[in-house]
Amino acid sequence: MIIPQLSIFLENKSGRLTEVLEVLGKENIKITALSVADTSEFGILRLIVSDPEKAKSVLKQHLFTVNLSEVISVMAPNEAKYYAKVLKVLSDLDISVEYTYAFSRGSKSIIILRCSNNDDAIKALKDHEMELLNASELYKI
Repeated sequence: MIIPQLSIFLENKSGRLTEVLEVLGKENIKITALSVADTSEFGILRLIVSDPEKAKSVLKQHLFTVNLSEVISVMAPNEAKYYAKVLKVLSDLDISVEYTYAFSRGSKSIIILRCSNNDDAIKALKDHEMELLNASELYKI
């Protein structure tokens, strides 16, 4: 249930995101999810890709600062109340959400979560019969 996610640190300058995507595109790496968080000086690009190890390697070869972290993914109806339900399960158990992002596919949302304790989060969500996705399922979306 743990999904590897790339985190790439980028300077806030025009074209840097394009460079990352071009490098990955030349290697035929598919992107399932993408999120950018930025400050005035730099951004953090988070990606879930079809081959995280290859993507990390090729980006490092192109001198990008990149690492792999672990996230979890929940599929739920794409209404706010269901996203809230997922978060409430975690907060009721004092499991912090460090960050989250989501994308929709039809009537469903795929929610990506980085939690203070991913293993406890997985157990809690399973105990509440939430639909968790593993990496191979996520890569097919």
